[in-house]
Amino acid sequence: MAKIGIIGLGMMGTTHLDAYQKTAGAEVVAIADKSPALLSGEATASGNIEGQAAAGVASLGEGVARYSEASELINDPNVEVVDICLPTPLHTEYALAALAAGKHVLLEKPMARTAADCQTILDAANAKPELITMPAMCMRFWPGWDWLKTAVDEGRYGKVISATFRRIASLPPGGFYANAEASGGAILDLHIHDTDFVQYCFGMPSEVTSFGSSSVTNGIDHVVTRYTCDNGALIVAEGSWAMADGFGFQMQYQVNFENATAVFDLAAEKVLTLIEKGKDPVGIELDSAMGYDLEIEYFVKCLEAGTQPTQVTMEDAANTVRIVEAEVKSIETGQPVKL
Repeated sequence: MAKIGIIGLGMMGTTHLDAYQKTAGAEVVAIADKSPALLSGEATASGNIEGQAAAGVASLGEGVARYSEASELINDPNVEVVDICLPTPLHTEYALAALAAGKHVLLEKPMARTAADCQTILDAANAKPELITMPAMCMRFWPGWDWLKTAVDEGRYGKVISATFRRIASLPPGGFYANAEASGGAILDLHIHDTDFVQYCFGMPSEVTSFGSSSVTNGIDHVVTRYTCDNGALIVAEGSWAMADGFGFQMQYQVNFENATAVFDLAAEKVLTLIEKGKDPVGIELDSAMGYDLEIEYFVKCLEAGTQPTQVTMEDAANTVRIVEAEVKSIETGQPVKL
């Protein structure tokens, strides 16, 4: 039984907590947050997708240790695994501390605030191969997105001609998101999901061409990027949290293969629709679990087996931040940026 300590009880920390409680082989034994209300369960974070942060701290038993300082949780001898869901600028400090303390680590995205910090964490993780380390890139596990990855890899419908990814929302509440120096803006905190999935499906881009705008924070709130990849397909992703309050959240893709088109829309009645040439459109049945649940389940299986993750690696997550930084540079210079 993996004994888990979760640092940070915001939206993602609470979502992870819920996922562990559904996962065989995992037990949450400690939690940490500076907010007494979050730590006690008196207050709880809310998500932007139905099912996020649903049960939370109130569902925990009395035997779970509660700490106001993350360092206390890391040093708790009963904690074997540290799940870090802190604000992005704190990832490096606490990932390094957890590794130094001999703890396995799950690190919420983005891996760190900068590519340089990602490399620092990666070097520390590589120096401790006996510790299982994984970045929490949930889209690699998301039902419908895992289907797309398999379809691309198998060439099931021929080669990919074009792929468009879209993730747009209103600005999430809270000072962290409004401060781009901390969050990295929508391009690092939100759009990074699609940047990572492009890398996952099509490999490291050779070049990015990006356009962006700032309207609700002091960072890049809306981005559109074209990724130049080896397969020659037209690959574009749009990310934004600049929509008007009340807009909600949209997560979509449209991928055109030689012999079919696949359309994913989280809000649609048929979330994933496949239109093959010469056939009527059909809805694809998907797992009812959320990507977070499947991600945590996979991580726990890696812990049980004592093997490093392969579906997503720390190097993958570091490369994704490198790509995002190239997108930022392209927006700032008005020029394509090679990787």
